[in-house]
This record gives sequence, structure tokens and C-alpha cells, in this order.
Amino acid sequence: MAAPPRRALLVLIAGFLLIASLATFAEAIYEDQVGLADWHQKYIGKVKQAIYHSQKSGRRRVVVLTEENVISSLDLRSGDILWRHVIDKNDPLDQLSLSLGKYVLTLSSGGTILRAWNLPDGQMIWETNLQASTASNPQLHVMSNNKVAKDNLVLVSVGRWIYAVSSIDGSISWEKEFSLDGLEFKQVLQSPENDIVYAVGIAGSSKLALYQLSAKTGEILKDIQESLPGELSGEMVLGSDNVLVALNKARSSMFLIEFKSERISYNKVHVSDLVQDLSGTFKLQPLSNGVISLQTSSTVFLLKLKNTDGLEVVQRFDQPAAVSDALTIAEKDEAFAVVQHAGSQIEFIVKFTSDISSEIIREQVNIDQHRGNVEQVFLNSYIRTDKSHGFRALVVMEDHSLLLIQQGEVVWSREDGLASIVDVTTSELPVEKDGVSVADVEHNLFEWLKGHMLKLKGTLLLASADEVAAIQALRLKSSEKNKMTRDHNGFRKLLIVLTKAGKVIALHTGDGRIIWSNLLPSLRASRFGGTPSALRIYQWQVPHHSVMRENPSVLVVGKSGAESSAPGVFSILDSYSGDELNSMRLDHSVVQIIPLTLKDVSEQRLHLIVDSNSNAHLYPKSPDSLSVFLHEMPNLYFYSVDIQTNVIRGYSLEKSCDIKGDEYCFNTKELWSIVFPSDSERIAISETRKMNEVVHTQAKIIGDHDVMYKYLSKNLVFVATVSPKAAGDIGSALPEEASLVAYLIDAVTGRILHRVTHHGAQGPVHAVLSENWVVYHYFNLRAHRFEMAVIEIYDQSRADNKDVMKLILGKHNLSAPITSYARPEVVVKSQSYFFTHSVKAMAVTQTAKGITSKQLLIGTIGDQVLALDKRYLDPRRSANPTQQEKEEGIIPLTDSLPIIPQSFVTHSHQVEALRGIVSIPAKLESTTLVFTYGVDLFYTQLAPSRTYDSLTDEFSYALLLITIAVLVGAIIVTWIWSEKKELRDKWR
Repeated sequence: MAAPPRRALLVLIAGFLLIASLATFAEAIYEDQVGLADWHQKYIGKVKQAIYHSQKSGRRRVVVLTEENVISSLDLRSGDILWRHVIDKNDPLDQLSLSLGKYVLTLSSGGTILRAWNLPDGQMIWETNLQASTASNPQLHVMSNNKVAKDNLVLVSVGRWIYAVSSIDGSISWEKEFSLDGLEFKQVLQSPENDIVYAVGIAGSSKLALYQLSAKTGEILKDIQESLPGELSGEMVLGSDNVLVALNKARSSMFLIEFKSERISYNKVHVSDLVQDLSGTFKLQPLSNGVISLQTSSTVFLLKLKNTDGLEVVQRFDQPAAVSDALTIAEKDEAFAVVQHAGSQIEFIVKFTSDISSEIIREQVNIDQHRGNVEQVFLNSYIRTDKSHGFRALVVMEDHSLLLIQQGEVVWSREDGLASIVDVTTSELPVEKDGVSVADVEHNLFEWLKGHMLKLKGTLLLASADEVAAIQALRLKSSEKNKMTRDHNGFRKLLIVLTKAGKVIALHTGDGRIIWSNLLPSLRASRFGGTPSALRIYQWQVPHHSVMRENPSVLVVGKSGAESSAPGVFSILDSYSGDELNSMRLDHSVVQIIPLTLKDVSEQRLHLIVDSNSNAHLYPKSPDSLSVFLHEMPNLYFYSVDIQTNVIRGYSLEKSCDIKGDEYCFNTKELWSIVFPSDSERIAISETRKMNEVVHTQAKIIGDHDVMYKYLSKNLVFVATVSPKAAGDIGSALPEEASLVAYLIDAVTGRILHRVTHHGAQGPVHAVLSENWVVYHYFNLRAHRFEMAVIEIYDQSRADNKDVMKLILGKHNLSAPITSYARPEVVVKSQSYFFTHSVKAMAVTQTAKGITSKQLLIGTIGDQVLALDKRYLDPRRSANPTQQEKEEGIIPLTDSLPIIPQSFVTHSHQVEALRGIVSIPAKLESTTLVFTYGVDLFYTQLAPSRTYDSLTDEFSYALLLITIAVLVGAIIVTWIWSEKKELRDKWR
């Protein structure tokens, strides 16, 4: 008997609902999902020059120039970036200025490129290239109230050239080259009459030259030259309208140089006569009305000029302080600011140059003590409601942060030290304590039902635009990603970054917020005589088992000076609070840092520090760590790459050390060395496997069911060399002169396992080494395209381990000890492909167990990160793969690697000046965490093989419950109808 129509209809409806419920498993990223599992932060770097642009209407802004080669416009009310340009490092920015109230002028590349940018939106208006004979310190001066032209002329002095450029269209009005040998201009000034330009320069080491030029034509009106006794350092400031102050080469005395109508007169003043207890270097800064500041790292002196008779100290600040440039307030009066430390606060002091003894403002401002000393101050004035002058200051701190101070408060702050990250590590968050209620996330049942109904409407595409926005806000609000405890998937972590300023900052992976920060005292320039520098950051203690209650900690290694022999600096910090647990200044230098896989009983990781004398020092210095280390020392080897001498050396360790009484010091013994011929090869890069990389399987099963065993030695090193002529920029060598040689070297024996030459190839070279393969990127001069090459290395000595009977009888050699001294039988497969983009950085995804497919993370020239499946870089790809190879998943061979727009993990964001990519395994095997840093920061979660081991965050549990309820109801109704029909049939 045929099924009743109603039952068929119900079955159809039930099937449709089942399919609808299963459709929620489909994975895709929609526009409203961007930002839920990733975040992007923009920075500018340490400000070195700032110019205010305040107007009666519209946005008040400040234009800044930073050490990261960034020019940016900031909103003066909030500190937000209005617009920003990150200029290439090959075009360093020198000077910044404003013209006509609407153009931002930048001088770059040693004074050879002058650009004008539109102030409101940052669009470039024009660019002018200038000639420069030699590299010098260029000067940029914008003439004000210019009577000789319709627009403000821009004067640029570079070397012995002076250019006058129109600020409207960038055309060169006139240019002048001076014939005096060795001339370099130090100051370009404008006379009060505005039609005469004064240019002051130094020829050689002691000859001073003054030129008077016509602002209209550049004609030399007057030329005065004078030889000074002794050599000049080149540092020169304007003391008053006609007096210059110049330092001698030894920086022990100053020349007060006065320019009169036809001659130059000078007077010599010794610095020690002014300041008796001066130590270290100092800086001169001109203010106005004959006032000059002399600044050291701990003291500021205000000097008053007495024509050329001398200088006198009129005030002294004994705390670390910074002085701003003079700011014109009235027609003949100017103000300047001094910001100094006063205990746990900073003092903001404003004075008039006409009366230094009095103060206009003295305010106490509370700031975070982990910001260090004040390094620069930029003063600005505004008109209060009572028509009096108010003052605010942009303050650059020692940790590269930027603050705006006004009316005794910090209006806003920017943590721009994050634009100069030098190293990254991670730390787990604390375990969630018992009794913490998860129900705190959703306040009550009504909110829970309301949220799931909104999600249901969104799933069925019935939500309005306001409801879509409410859904996204609800996701962010109810998300547990920002909690300060661990999650079972391992997504919540701390990113602990080390900045160039020596500051350690912990970021939460949930939203990128700063959990804690610490400017390390051991890495501050005020602590030692040299200039300390931060080197690396490592995990120091990761508690497990018996020490589970202790907090994890990180180790920061630095140097106390710029020299290679400078003593090292250690600092150990608590990963949860940022407190410094221990710090020490080492009695030896730091040349190489070798983190070991060994741990002592307190779970502290062992580290070897190699100094400039090739001695290795063990840390931590404890009997237990020494015992563990001595037990494993015969199996420890390391290598060093000296790019300067073009040599790679391998070492082992010996027990004795030349330093008496130091049992934690070990001599190193050179075992092997590879010297590359300097006339044909130059070391370009070296790479090795990550210490924490997990490999899931040693074997690779190919399409014909054969087994290939990976060569998984942790001692494998990849080295790439280029020919000397190809060591420069792309195009610096002909294809016949360029070559790239790739080496695979065993770091224990120095044996070269594989060598391949790419003729006509040139750097820069980027590479990544993982498991048994290496991928490297270079430029092919013959094809005029970038290429990526892959090398896979397999262990042929285990080729016999395929017989099941041998495995049963124990006659296989899988458990046989492996030694690097046995000559390996390896098989190498390689292939190269064209690649569209230039590359800035490369990394490879890391997962918890190593099961998930690998993806290459490529930082492109466009400052984005591309995730490229490793299968595209399989050296076994062929143009016509066999059926077995197709079943294995081998992709047919093409000459170039595909660029899929959906594969950019940064989406539409750019990580400006991208420098590094870090992949962090999550506890969930399918997912890895990716952190990218440059001037900007970007973080996201990536699933190379999709989330095969979990439901997505967007899975609609409400729709699933409704579907189940409908199915159950349909089954019950269908059963009732069926029973009634059977009963009716029986009564017939």
C-alpha cells in the first residue's frame, strides 16, 4: 500500500529541518565575524619631532615624525591616528615642517627628497628630488611672511647646496652650489626683513663660513670666512639673533661666535667653568632671548648668553628633565617648558625666556612609574575662556610612550613602544579556581533567551541591520575570550613582548589589551654608563607537577653597552604580575644565547650563554641544574655563524674553564668549521628547527603504499650563500654574476648533507625549516621573478623497515640508537616555483601534536600575511600525476604558486613595516595562534585543516534544539495519524 500523502509531506519537512540543522556545521567567515577572534592595533613609534596645528574651527591635530620612519597626524583631543604614512627604511625621514597652514613638508634620504602632504587627509601633493654631493645633516627651513613670492619658499641645505623650493607645487625657484671645499651647512636663518637668508657652514674641521643670500634669486650678497682655533664637532646652535654657539670636537669648550657687518668675532668658553660636576655626554638646545639649555642624563642647566663675553648658569634642575623648544606667545616674548621628575610624579613647568626666574605654570602630574624618564617635550598654547594663555605639552617618555599633559592631568596616552618589538614569548594564564561561576557571563534567563533568538534570526537571514549589530555586540559581550583564566582549548594566553626600549609588556590574546608592563631598571640607560640594549626574551620557568602553585616566569637577556664585549644583563619577571623577581649584571659578555630543553627540579629551564672569549656559562646557577647539565653535557653540541668572517663553526663543551672558582663556566672545543670562499660566496641566512616543534610521525606513506622515513635530526641547519656581487639590492648584479647556494649541514659533525646551486639567483633570502623540509625565497634574475624552492630530506637507512614480520620478530632497526657520526643515507627531493610577492618574513604553523597539515605564513611586501598550504610546495608534484598520486592528494604541477585572496589571514588589514610572524600552538590540535608584529600588531586564530575537532563558536545550539523538538513532534504526530489510519482501515 502506498504511503499516505500527509506522511510523505511530514517526512519531507523533517528531512528539510535535518539538513538545515546540519548546515550550521558549514564554516565560513563573514564580514560581521572579523574581529571576534582577531585584533589589529596601530602604532607610530617613538616621536622625535612634533608640530602642532591648532585652528579655531575643525580638528586640532599634531603632526609627528617618529623613529620608525612614520609620519602621522594625531587628534589632539584623543590621540587617535587621523592619518599615517610608514615610509620605507631605505628612505629615512630627516626633517618635518608645516607650510601655509595646509601642507606638511618632509625631508628624507639625506636631504635628497622633499615631499608635501595635504594636512587634512595626508595625501601627497608633490615630490621633488634634490641633488646632494655627499651624505650630510640636511636642514629644512620654511620662510614666513615671504615678500618675494606668492607662496612660502622652502629652503633646504644639504652638503654645500642650498635649494629654494615652492611649497605650492614643489618647483625649484633657485639653487646654489658653493665652491668652498668640504663645506657643510649647519644653520639656515631668515632675517627679520625676510628678504635676506643667512647660511652658516663649516669647511673642514675648523673653518667657519657665513653667506648672505638674496631670498628672491639666491645671489650671494656677502661672504665671510674665519678659521677658529681647534677643531669643531659640527654641533652648532643659535644663541641669539647674531650669536652662534659651537662645540669643539672634544666637547670640552664652546665658541661664542658673533656675526657683525663685515667680520666674525668669537670667544672661547670652557664647559668646566660653567658646570664643575659635568659627567657623560650633554646636549645643547637653543631657546630664545639668549637662553640656552644644557642637558645631561640627570641634570638640566639653563644658560644665559652675555653677548660674546660668556655664559652664566641662571637655573639648575637636579632631577632628570627635558626642555621644549621656545614657543612664541607675544610679539617679543617666548615661552618654554621644563618637565622633570619629582618623586612619583612629574612636574610641568612653563617659563618665559624674558624672565627665567618666574614661572607661569608649575603643575604636578601623576603618571605610571613604568614609563621611565621624560626624554622630549613639545609645548603648545591655547586661549582659555578668560582670554589668558593656557599650555599643554606632548611628552615622550623613556619607554617610547606618548602622553598629552594639560591642566595637571594626562589627557591621553599611547603605548607606542609596541611599534618596536624585538622578541616575543608566551605564557599560560592561571587555572580557573573552584567556585567561579560561568553563569556570570549571561546575567539571567531572559537575556539568554533573547540572545539565542537574535542568533536564530541571524542564522535564518531574518535579522535587520540593527539586530545584526546587536548580535555582534552580544557576541563580544558574552565571549569568554577576555577572561584572565585558562580555557580548555588553549586560546587564552599572554603574549609577552620585549621592546627596543627595554620594556616588557604582556598582552591578552583575547582583545590585545595590556595586562601589565615593566620598564626594566637593568636595561635603562641611566643605570650604566653605556647604552643598554634588550636582546631576547625566553620562558624561564613553566610550573608543572610539584611546583604547580608557583607562577611562571620569563627571562630577559640584554647587554649593558653597544660593544660585543659589553657585560650582559639578566632580568627574571613573574609572567602573571610583571614584577621583577631577580636581576643581575653578568661578569661576562653575551654573544650567543642557547636555550636548552633541560630543566631542574624547580622546572627552571637551563640556558647557556656564550661570551666573547668562547666560554659557555650555565644558568641558573644551582647545584641541581649543574647536576642535570653535567649528565647531558656529552650529548650537547652547538654551532655559530659568523657572517663577517664567512665561517660556520661547531663546538662541544668541556668541563674545565679558565675562570677559577666558577664551576658553572665551561670551555668550548671547536670540532669543525666551514669556511666559505669570500670571493664567490657570502652567508645570507641560516635557519634551524624550532626547539618546541612537535612531529607527529616519522613516516610518510605515499600513493603506492610505500613508506618514506623523514630525516628528523634536530641538528639540521640550513645555510644559504649568495655571490658577493649579488649581495646588494635586486638588480645590482647581472644574471651571469649572481648565484645562490643552499646547504643542509649537520651541526654535530659539520657534514654537508645536501648542496644545490641556483644560477642567476639573488637575495634577499628568507627561509623556514620544519620537520624534514626547508622552504626558501629568493629572486630569479633570469626570469625577473621571485621564486620559492623546497627541499625535503628522507632517511634511506630505514627503508628496510617495511616488513611486518621484521616488526613482529624485533629485527627492525627503528629502536636502534641514532648518531650523527654515522654517515647518513639520505634521499633529497627538491623543486622550485615562481612566486608573485616579495617577502618580508616567513614562519610555519605549529600545533599541539603536529597532526594538522602545515601552512607557510608569509609576510608579503604589502604588509599582509598569506597562509599557503604546504601541499603546494611538495617537491613530488608533477604535471600529470598518476591515479595513486591523486589519491594521495598531490596537486598537479604548475610553474607558479597560487595566491588565493581568502588565504590572507590578516584579511584587509596591513601590519605596517612587518618584521616578524609567530605561530603558537593551542591545546586544540586543529588550531594555531598567529601573532604578527611590525609598527602594527595583529593577532588571529588559524585552522589549517579547518576545525575538525570542535564545533565553531557560531554553532547555533538554539536552532539545533528547535530542530530536535520539531522532529520529535513530527514523529509523534505522524505516529498518531498512522495509528488512527490503521484503526480506520480495520473497521472497514
